[in-house]
Amino acid sequence: MKAAVLNSIPGILEIEDIDIGEPGPREVLIRTAAAGVCHSDLHFMEGLYPYPCPAVLGHESAGVVEAVGSMVHYVQPGDHVITCLSAFCGHCSQCTDGHLSLCENKGTELVRQPGEASRLSRNGEMVNQFLHLSSFAEQMLVHEQAVVKIDKDMPLDKAALIGCGVTTGMGAVVRTAKVAPGESVCVVGAGGIGLAAIQGARIAGANKIIAVDMVESKLELAQAMGATHVVNASEVDAVEAVKEITSGGVHHSFEAVGMKVTAEQCFGMLRNGGQATVIGMIPVGTKVEVNGTDLIYEKKLTGSNMGSNQFRTDMPRFVDMYIDGRLKLDEMVSNTISLEDINDGFAAMKSGNVARSVIVF
Repeated sequence: MKAAVLNSIPGILEIEDIDIGEPGPREVLIRTAAAGVCHSDLHFMEGLYPYPCPAVLGHESAGVVEAVGSMVHYVQPGDHVITCLSAFCGHCSQCTDGHLSLCENKGTELVRQPGEASRLSRNGEMVNQFLHLSSFAEQMLVHEQAVVKIDKDMPLDKAALIGCGVTTGMGAVVRTAKVAPGESVCVVGAGGIGLAAIQGARIAGANKIIAVDMVESKLELAQAMGATHVVNASEVDAVEAVKEITSGGVHHSFEAVGMKVTAEQCFGMLRNGGQATVIGMIPVGTKVEVNGTDLIYEKKLTGSNMGSNQFRTDMPRFVDMYIDGRLKLDEMVSNTISLEDINDGFAAMKSGNVARSVIVF
Protein backbone atom coordinates (compact mmCIF):
# COMPACT_ATOMS: atom_id res chain seq x y z
CA MET A 1 0.00 0.00 0.00
CA LYS A 2 1.04 3.63 -0.42
CA ALA A 3 1.97 5.53 2.72
CA ALA A 4 3.68 8.79 3.73
CA VAL A 5 6.84 7.78 5.61
CA LEU A 6 8.97 9.96 7.87
CA ASN A 7 12.51 8.62 7.48
CA SER A 8 14.44 11.22 9.46
CA ILE A 9 13.84 14.03 11.95
CA PRO A 10 13.60 16.83 11.02
CA GLY A 11 12.30 15.77 7.64
CA ILE A 12 9.51 15.67 5.11
CA LEU A 13 7.21 12.78 4.29
CA GLU A 14 8.08 10.44 1.44
CA ILE A 15 5.43 8.49 -0.46
CA GLU A 16 6.48 4.83 -0.48
CA ASP A 17 5.03 1.35 -0.92
CA ILE A 18 5.05 -0.51 2.39
CA ASP A 19 3.49 -3.70 3.70
CA ILE A 20 0.67 -4.02 6.21
CA GLY A 21 -0.10 -7.17 8.18
CA GLU A 22 -3.24 -9.25 8.53
CA PRO A 23 -5.48 -8.49 11.51
CA GLY A 24 -4.61 -10.53 14.58
CA PRO A 25 -6.64 -10.97 17.76
CA ARG A 26 -8.62 -7.80 18.60
CA GLU A 27 -7.22 -6.01 15.52
CA VAL A 28 -9.13 -4.23 12.77
CA LEU A 29 -8.03 -3.56 9.18
CA ILE A 30 -9.45 -0.30 7.83
CA ARG A 31 -9.51 1.16 4.33
CA THR A 32 -8.62 4.80 4.96
CA ALA A 33 -11.14 7.20 3.41
CA ALA A 34 -9.79 10.53 4.66
CA ALA A 35 -7.13 11.93 6.98
CA GLY A 36 -6.75 15.44 8.33
CA VAL A 37 -3.41 17.24 8.19
CA CYS A 38 -2.95 18.17 11.85
CA HIS A 39 -0.35 20.47 13.41
CA SER A 40 0.58 17.72 15.87
CA ASP A 41 2.14 15.70 13.03
CA LEU A 42 4.24 18.72 12.10
CA HIS A 43 5.63 18.90 15.64
CA PHE A 44 7.07 15.41 15.19
CA MET A 45 8.36 16.13 11.67
CA GLU A 46 10.22 19.16 12.98
CA GLY A 47 11.65 17.33 15.98
CA LEU A 48 9.79 19.33 18.64
CA TYR A 49 8.59 15.97 19.95
CA PRO A 50 10.72 12.82 19.61
CA TYR A 51 9.61 9.73 17.69
CA PRO A 52 11.47 6.74 16.23
CA CYS A 53 11.96 6.54 12.47
CA PRO A 54 10.95 5.27 10.01
CA ALA A 55 7.32 5.95 10.86
CA VAL A 56 4.04 6.48 9.04
CA LEU A 57 2.46 9.59 10.55
CA GLY A 58 -1.20 10.64 10.64
CA HIS A 59 -3.77 10.31 13.40
CA GLU A 60 -6.96 12.19 12.37
CA SER A 61 -8.88 9.82 10.16
CA ALA A 62 -11.98 7.89 9.17
CA GLY A 63 -12.56 4.87 6.99
CA VAL A 64 -14.36 1.59 6.35
CA VAL A 65 -13.62 -1.70 8.09
CA GLU A 66 -12.25 -4.26 5.63
CA ALA A 67 -11.46 -7.19 7.93
CA VAL A 68 -11.32 -8.07 11.63
CA GLY A 69 -9.24 -10.52 13.63
CA SER A 70 -10.38 -13.02 16.21
CA MET A 71 -12.02 -11.80 19.42
CA VAL A 72 -13.33 -8.64 17.72
CA HIS A 73 -17.01 -8.14 18.51
CA TYR A 74 -17.43 -4.37 18.32
CA VAL A 75 -17.11 -3.87 14.53
CA GLN A 76 -17.48 -5.95 11.37
CA PRO A 77 -16.50 -5.49 7.71
CA GLY A 78 -18.43 -2.65 6.12
CA ASP A 79 -18.76 -0.57 9.28
CA HIS A 80 -17.82 3.09 9.00
CA VAL A 81 -15.44 4.18 11.75
CA ILE A 82 -13.51 7.12 13.12
CA THR A 83 -10.10 6.34 14.58
CA CYS A 84 -8.77 7.92 17.76
CA LEU A 85 -5.28 8.09 19.25
CA SER A 86 -6.91 7.89 22.70
CA ALA A 87 -6.95 4.11 22.43
CA PHE A 88 -7.78 2.58 25.80
CA CYS A 89 -7.36 -0.70 27.66
CA GLY A 90 -10.59 -0.36 29.63
CA HIS A 91 -9.35 -1.73 32.95
CA CYS A 92 -6.54 0.47 34.32
CA SER A 93 -7.29 2.98 37.09
CA GLN A 94 -7.60 5.87 34.59
CA CYS A 95 -10.02 3.97 32.36
CA THR A 96 -12.20 2.78 35.22
CA ASP A 97 -12.28 6.35 36.55
CA GLY A 98 -13.59 7.50 33.14
CA HIS A 99 -10.35 9.13 31.95
CA LEU A 100 -9.87 7.07 28.79
CA SER A 101 -7.53 9.60 27.17
CA LEU A 102 -5.08 9.04 30.05
CA CYS A 103 -5.03 5.22 29.79
CA GLU A 104 -1.94 3.80 31.48
CA ASN A 105 -1.64 0.65 29.36
CA LYS A 106 -2.09 1.81 25.77
CA GLY A 107 1.65 1.63 25.12
CA THR A 108 1.94 -1.97 26.25
CA GLU A 109 -1.36 -3.79 25.78
CA LEU A 110 -2.65 -2.27 22.53
CA VAL A 111 0.49 -2.90 20.48
CA ARG A 112 2.00 -6.08 19.12
CA GLN A 113 4.34 -7.78 21.55
CA PRO A 114 8.07 -8.54 21.15
CA GLY A 115 8.55 -11.48 18.81
CA GLU A 116 5.36 -10.76 16.86
CA ALA A 117 5.49 -9.42 13.32
CA SER A 118 5.09 -5.64 13.16
CA ARG A 119 1.86 -4.20 11.81
CA LEU A 120 3.77 -2.10 9.27
CA SER A 121 6.97 -3.08 7.47
CA ARG A 122 9.22 -2.21 4.54
CA ASN A 123 11.36 -4.87 2.88
CA GLY A 124 10.98 -7.03 5.96
CA GLU A 125 12.00 -4.29 8.41
CA MET A 126 9.66 -2.69 10.94
CA VAL A 127 8.05 0.66 10.20
CA ASN A 128 6.86 2.37 13.38
CA GLN A 129 3.15 2.96 13.85
CA PHE A 130 2.30 6.51 14.93
CA LEU A 131 0.04 6.97 17.96
CA HIS A 132 -1.53 3.53 17.40
CA LEU A 133 -2.90 4.64 14.01
CA SER A 134 -0.64 5.79 11.12
CA SER A 135 -3.41 7.19 8.96
CA PHE A 136 -1.29 8.77 6.20
CA ALA A 137 -1.70 5.48 4.39
CA GLU A 138 -4.23 3.69 2.23
CA GLN A 139 -4.96 1.23 5.05
CA MET A 140 -4.67 1.14 8.84
CA LEU A 141 -4.25 -1.89 11.10
CA VAL A 142 -5.28 -0.91 14.62
CA HIS A 143 -6.52 -2.31 17.92
CA GLU A 144 -10.31 -2.37 18.13
CA GLN A 145 -10.13 -0.03 21.15
CA ALA A 146 -8.88 2.72 18.80
CA VAL A 147 -12.06 2.96 16.71
CA VAL A 148 -15.67 4.03 17.10
CA LYS A 149 -18.57 3.08 14.82
CA ILE A 150 -20.50 5.94 13.26
CA ASP A 151 -23.64 6.53 11.23
CA LYS A 152 -23.09 5.65 7.56
CA ASP A 153 -24.88 8.86 6.58
CA MET A 154 -21.87 10.84 7.88
CA PRO A 155 -19.47 11.94 5.09
CA LEU A 156 -16.13 10.33 5.90
CA ASP A 157 -14.06 13.33 4.83
CA LYS A 158 -15.83 15.40 7.48
CA ALA A 159 -15.84 12.54 9.99
CA ALA A 160 -12.03 12.51 9.87
CA LEU A 161 -11.96 15.95 11.51
CA ILE A 162 -13.79 14.51 14.51
CA GLY A 163 -10.94 12.03 14.96
CA CYS A 164 -8.71 14.68 16.50
CA GLY A 165 -9.29 18.40 15.96
CA VAL A 166 -13.00 18.56 16.75
CA THR A 167 -12.81 16.19 19.70
CA THR A 168 -9.74 17.96 21.08
CA GLY A 169 -11.19 21.47 20.79
CA MET A 170 -14.77 20.78 21.79
CA GLY A 171 -13.71 18.34 24.48
CA ALA A 172 -11.43 20.93 26.07
CA VAL A 173 -14.47 23.19 26.43
CA VAL A 174 -17.16 20.76 27.53
CA ARG A 175 -15.14 18.05 29.31
CA THR A 176 -11.86 19.56 30.56
CA ALA A 177 -13.07 23.07 31.45
CA LYS A 178 -16.81 22.32 31.70
CA VAL A 179 -17.84 25.75 30.41
CA ALA A 180 -21.26 26.70 31.75
CA PRO A 181 -24.02 28.66 29.99
CA GLY A 182 -23.52 32.40 30.28
CA GLU A 183 -19.78 32.29 30.95
CA SER A 184 -17.19 34.19 28.91
CA VAL A 185 -14.61 32.40 26.77
CA CYS A 186 -11.51 33.40 24.84
CA VAL A 187 -9.80 31.08 22.33
CA VAL A 188 -6.26 31.99 21.28
CA GLY A 189 -5.53 30.50 17.87
CA ALA A 190 -8.21 30.09 15.19
CA GLY A 191 -6.87 27.03 13.43
CA GLY A 192 -8.74 23.73 13.29
CA ILE A 193 -8.63 23.02 17.02
CA GLY A 194 -9.35 26.64 17.97
CA LEU A 195 -12.37 26.73 15.66
CA ALA A 196 -13.65 23.54 17.28
CA ALA A 197 -13.22 25.12 20.72
CA ILE A 198 -15.16 28.18 19.56
CA GLN A 199 -17.97 25.92 18.38
CA GLY A 200 -17.86 24.06 21.67
CA ALA A 201 -18.28 27.34 23.54
CA ARG A 202 -21.22 28.29 21.32
CA ILE A 203 -22.91 24.92 21.79
CA ALA A 204 -22.24 25.06 25.56
CA GLY A 205 -24.07 28.40 25.74
CA ALA A 206 -21.21 30.80 26.48
CA ASN A 207 -22.17 34.47 26.20
CA LYS A 208 -19.03 36.27 25.04
CA ILE A 209 -16.79 34.16 22.82
CA ILE A 210 -13.60 35.97 21.85
CA ALA A 211 -11.30 34.67 19.10
CA VAL A 212 -7.67 35.81 19.03
CA ASP A 213 -5.42 35.31 16.00
CA MET A 214 -3.02 37.24 13.78
CA VAL A 215 -4.65 36.36 10.44
CA GLU A 216 -7.75 38.32 9.48
CA SER A 217 -9.26 35.57 7.30
CA LYS A 218 -9.11 33.12 10.23
CA LEU A 219 -10.82 35.64 12.49
CA GLU A 220 -13.60 35.97 9.92
CA LEU A 221 -14.00 32.19 9.92
CA ALA A 222 -14.05 32.24 13.73
CA GLN A 223 -17.04 34.59 13.61
CA ALA A 224 -18.83 32.18 11.29
CA MET A 225 -18.22 29.45 13.87
CA GLY A 226 -19.71 31.44 16.73
CA ALA A 227 -17.19 34.01 17.97
CA THR A 228 -18.97 37.14 19.21
CA HIS A 229 -15.76 39.22 19.28
CA VAL A 230 -12.40 39.01 17.50
CA VAL A 231 -8.96 40.37 18.39
CA ASN A 232 -6.13 40.67 15.88
CA ALA A 233 -3.06 40.10 18.02
CA SER A 234 -0.80 41.57 15.32
CA GLU A 235 -2.42 44.97 15.89
CA VAL A 236 -3.20 45.16 19.63
CA ASP A 237 -2.17 43.68 22.97
CA ALA A 238 -4.39 40.60 23.11
CA VAL A 239 -4.52 40.40 26.90
CA GLU A 240 -5.54 44.02 27.35
CA ALA A 241 -8.08 43.79 24.52
CA VAL A 242 -9.75 40.75 26.08
CA LYS A 243 -9.85 42.40 29.50
CA GLU A 244 -11.48 45.47 27.98
CA ILE A 245 -14.13 43.44 26.15
CA THR A 246 -15.01 41.51 29.31
CA SER A 247 -14.56 44.33 31.85
CA GLY A 248 -11.79 42.53 33.69
CA GLY A 249 -11.16 39.09 32.23
CA VAL A 250 -12.74 35.86 31.02
CA HIS A 251 -14.07 32.89 32.94
CA HIS A 252 -12.24 30.53 30.56
CA SER A 253 -9.40 30.89 28.09
CA PHE A 254 -8.12 28.22 25.71
CA GLU A 255 -4.65 28.10 24.18
CA ALA A 256 -4.81 26.43 20.75
CA VAL A 257 -1.39 27.34 19.34
CA GLY A 258 1.20 25.44 21.39
CA MET A 259 3.53 28.25 22.46
CA LYS A 260 4.87 29.51 25.78
CA VAL A 261 3.86 33.11 25.08
CA THR A 262 0.26 32.30 24.17
CA ALA A 263 -0.15 30.00 27.19
CA GLU A 264 1.02 32.84 29.43
CA GLN A 265 -1.29 35.27 27.66
CA CYS A 266 -4.23 32.93 28.29
CA PHE A 267 -3.44 32.91 32.01
CA GLY A 268 -3.01 36.68 31.99
CA MET A 269 -6.47 37.38 30.58
CA LEU A 270 -8.37 35.50 33.31
CA ARG A 271 -10.72 37.07 35.82
CA ASN A 272 -10.26 36.01 39.44
CA GLY A 273 -11.26 32.36 39.73
CA GLY A 274 -10.86 31.83 35.97
CA GLN A 275 -9.33 28.84 34.25
CA ALA A 276 -6.83 28.76 31.38
CA THR A 277 -6.72 25.47 29.48
CA VAL A 278 -3.74 24.67 27.26
CA ILE A 279 -4.80 22.56 24.29
CA GLY A 280 -1.78 23.17 22.05
CA MET A 281 1.37 21.02 22.18
CA ILE A 282 4.04 23.21 23.76
CA PRO A 283 7.51 21.95 22.68
CA VAL A 284 9.33 19.52 24.95
CA GLY A 285 11.52 21.29 27.50
CA THR A 286 9.64 24.60 27.37
CA LYS A 287 8.61 26.05 30.72
CA VAL A 288 5.46 28.15 31.17
CA GLU A 289 5.66 30.85 33.85
CA VAL A 290 2.89 32.49 35.86
CA ASN A 291 2.93 34.99 38.71
CA GLY A 292 2.59 33.12 41.98
CA THR A 293 0.44 35.83 43.50
CA ASP A 294 -2.23 35.19 40.85
CA LEU A 295 -2.80 31.78 42.41
CA ILE A 296 -4.07 33.47 45.55
CA TYR A 297 -7.03 34.62 43.47
CA GLU A 298 -7.82 31.04 42.44
CA LYS A 299 -6.72 31.44 38.85
CA LYS A 300 -6.02 28.04 37.32
CA LEU A 301 -3.73 26.80 34.55
CA THR A 302 -4.46 23.29 33.29
CA GLY A 303 -3.73 21.03 30.37
CA SER A 304 -6.09 19.03 28.19
CA ASN A 305 -5.21 15.72 26.55
CA MET A 306 -7.35 15.17 23.44
CA GLY A 307 -10.18 17.08 25.09
CA SER A 308 -10.35 14.69 28.08
CA ASN A 309 -12.49 12.62 25.74
CA GLN A 310 -14.56 9.51 26.14
CA PHE A 311 -14.49 9.09 22.40
CA ARG A 312 -16.94 6.23 21.96
CA THR A 313 -19.53 8.44 23.62
CA ASP A 314 -18.40 11.81 22.32
CA MET A 315 -17.72 11.16 18.64
CA PRO A 316 -21.15 9.73 17.73
CA ARG A 317 -22.68 12.76 19.47
CA PHE A 318 -20.53 15.09 17.36
CA VAL A 319 -21.66 13.20 14.26
CA ASP A 320 -25.28 13.79 15.25
CA MET A 321 -24.53 17.48 15.82
CA TYR A 322 -23.11 17.74 12.29
CA ILE A 323 -26.04 15.92 10.71
CA ASP A 324 -28.45 18.17 12.66
CA GLY A 325 -26.58 21.30 11.51
CA ARG A 326 -25.31 22.39 14.94
CA LEU A 327 -21.66 21.48 14.31
CA LYS A 328 -20.05 23.14 11.30
CA LEU A 329 -17.41 21.01 9.62
CA ASP A 330 -17.69 21.86 5.91
CA GLU A 331 -16.48 25.38 6.62
CA MET A 332 -13.42 24.09 8.49
CA VAL A 333 -12.00 22.28 5.44
CA SER A 334 -9.78 24.70 3.55
CA ASN A 335 -8.45 22.18 0.98
CA THR A 336 -8.90 18.58 -0.03
CA ILE A 337 -5.68 17.04 -1.33
CA SER A 338 -4.21 13.70 -2.40
CA LEU A 339 -1.68 11.73 -0.39
CA GLU A 340 0.99 12.74 -2.90
CA ASP A 341 0.38 16.41 -2.04
CA ILE A 342 0.80 15.92 1.71
CA ASN A 343 3.96 18.05 2.05
CA ASP A 344 2.15 20.88 0.26
CA GLY A 345 -0.57 20.50 2.90
CA PHE A 346 1.96 21.00 5.68
CA ALA A 347 3.47 23.98 3.84
CA ALA A 348 0.01 25.56 3.65
CA MET A 349 -0.41 24.93 7.38
CA LYS A 350 2.89 26.65 8.15
CA SER A 351 1.78 29.67 6.13
CA GLY A 352 -0.98 30.18 8.69
CA ASN A 353 -3.70 30.75 6.12
CA VAL A 354 -5.65 27.47 6.31
CA ALA A 355 -7.93 25.92 8.91
CA ARG A 356 -7.60 22.28 7.83
CA SER A 357 -6.40 20.37 4.79
CA VAL A 358 -7.92 16.91 4.38
CA ILE A 359 -6.38 14.05 2.42
CA VAL A 360 -9.04 12.14 0.52
CA PHE A 361 -8.06 8.66 -0.64
